[in-house]
Amino acid sequence: MNKPALIVVDDDPQVLAAVKRDLRKYRDQYSVMSAASGQEALGAVRELKTRGDELAMVISDQRMPGMLGNELLAGTREVFPIAKRVLLTAYSDTDAAIKAINEAHIDYYLSKPWDPPEERLYPVVDDLLEEWQAEREPEAKGLRLIGHQWSARSHAVKSFLASNLIPYRWVDVDRDDAAALLDSAGVDAADLPVLLFEDGFVLRNPEPREVAARLNRPLAAKYEVYDLVIVGAGPAGLAAAVCGASEGLQTLLLDRHAPGGQAGTSSRIENYLGFPQGVSGGELTRRAHAQAARLGAEVLAPLEVTEVSIEAPFKRLTLSDGRQIVTKVLVAATGMIYREHPAAGVAEHSGAGVYYGAATTEARVFRGCRVLVVGGGNSAGQGAMHLARYAKHVSIVVRRDGLRDTMSQYLIEQIARTPNIEVLTGTEIERVEGEGKVERAVLKSAVDGASRVEPVEALFVFIGTRPHSDWLPADVLRDSMGFVLTGRELIAADSYARAWKESREPLTLETSVPGLFAAGDVRCKATNRVASAVGEGSMAVRLAFEYLALT
Repeated sequence: MNKPALIVVDDDPQVLAAVKRDLRKYRDQYSVMSAASGQEALGAVRELKTRGDELAMVISDQRMPGMLGNELLAGTREVFPIAKRVLLTAYSDTDAAIKAINEAHIDYYLSKPWDPPEERLYPVVDDLLEEWQAEREPEAKGLRLIGHQWSARSHAVKSFLASNLIPYRWVDVDRDDAAALLDSAGVDAADLPVLLFEDGFVLRNPEPREVAARLNRPLAAKYEVYDLVIVGAGPAGLAAAVCGASEGLQTLLLDRHAPGGQAGTSSRIENYLGFPQGVSGGELTRRAHAQAARLGAEVLAPLEVTEVSIEAPFKRLTLSDGRQIVTKVLVAATGMIYREHPAAGVAEHSGAGVYYGAATTEARVFRGCRVLVVGGGNSAGQGAMHLARYAKHVSIVVRRDGLRDTMSQYLIEQIARTPNIEVLTGTEIERVEGEGKVERAVLKSAVDGASRVEPVEALFVFIGTRPHSDWLPADVLRDSMGFVLTGRELIAADSYARAWKESREPLTLETSVPGLFAAGDVRCKATNRVASAVGEGSMAVRLAFEYLALT
C-alpha cells in the first residue's frame, strides 16, 4: 500500500504550486498530489479507492470552473468519509466557507494568503492529520482485537479502546479471515475476545484494567495526599484538571472508564466556542487530556471511587483496587449515565445490536445497514448524523411530536438535509427481536397504539439519563432525582439547616460537605452543554482556592 494521499486542488497554477511547495514537509509520511479542477480531483479520489489506498486530506480552492470547492469536498466525503476536508477561500468569501461547513461538513477553511505557513497553515494541517490518524483503521501490524460482533464482551473492549483514543484494528471472527491469526496466537473461540499486540503478546477476554496496564497506562497515584482530586474526566473534570494544575495545585483526575465522558463519544460538537467547523468529542478530549497532563495533572483511568469518607478538613477516597487517597478539595464531575431502555428484548441484545451512546465506536460495522437511533436530544442527533455516513438508512425514534423542544436547531436543520435520515415522531420502541443479534424492532405509535415491524440491524439508545452520584457519601444532599445540590439550591433545601454546620454560607458550587464541590451534569440545575460544563469545572477550581483560604 502506498503512503496516504494529500490532494491539493486549484485552477490557478501559481497557487497550486505554492500549496504543494508548502506541503513538502509532509512528504515523508504522505503522498502529495495535485489537480487543476474538481473533476480531475474527484477522478483521482476514486482511483485511490479502487487501488485500496488511503486519502488523508483534500485541500481545495472554492472558486473553480465546472465544480466549486464545496461540491468537490462533499463528493470526496462519499468516497472517503473520514478524510479531512479543507476549503481555500479569499478573505471576502466567508459566506462560501460557512455554506461549506453546513452542507459539505468541511473540517476547516483557510483564507488566502496564509503566510507565514509556520503560523497559519502547518498548525491547522498538523492538527487535522493527527485527528485523521486517530480515526483511521491502523495497519494490520498494530493492535488487533478479535471477537464476535454480537458479543457484549467484545463491545466492552472496543468501547474502552475507542474511548481512550487507542488505535486498533477490529477483526470480526464471523466475517473476516481470522483463522490464521487465531492459530498463530494459540487462541480458540473460548478465549474471545482477544487482543493481539504488535510484540506478539496476547490478552484473552481481558478486563479494561488489564488492557490499560499492558499499554503502560498509569493506574497508581504518585502521592497519598493531594490538594485537588477530581472524579469524572468529562468536560467539567478535564477543565478542572487543567485549571487546578496550571494554578499550582497538586491535582489528580480519576475516571472509571476513560477521559471524555458522554461528550467524548460525540461525533461532532458544533456549538463549542472557537470551533466554527465543529469538533469531535474525541478530538476535544484528546486536546484537553494532553493539556492537563502537560500542566502537571495526573490522569488515571480506568479507576473507580467506591467510597468517600469525610475527615474534616480532608476527604478520604477508597478506590476499586483497595488503595486510598486523601485530598483537601474534592470535585464531583461524574456527569450522567444512560438509563436502560425498558422495552422487551433490549437487555437481552445489549452489546449484540443494542448500544448505549456508542455510535462512533460501532458505526463502521453497520455500513449499508438499517439502524435506529432512540432519543431526541443533541447526543441522539449527533449520533444519527455520524451513523448516516455509513448506514443505508437511519431512523430517529422519538415519543414527542418533534425535535424542537429537545434538540439544538443546527442539528435539526442538518438532519432535515440528510437524505438517509428520517424522524419518526410520536413513536416508541415496543420490543426488539432477533436470534443472537438484533434483526427487527417493533415500533408502536404513541397516537393510536398501532404497531409495525421494522427490519433493522442495530439500535443506538440515547434516552434519558440519571446522575452518577451514588458513589458520594450520604452527607452530600441530593434532590429526588439524585442530582447533587449546591449553592442556592442547597440553601433552599428543607434539610439544609441540619446538613450545613458552617457559620458561612456554602460557595456557589459547594455541596453540603465543605470542600466538596460538584460541577457539570451531576449538579442540580446544571445546563447540559459542553461549554457550561467546562465553565463550571474551571469555576470549581477558583472556589477551591476560596475554600482553602478559609481552612
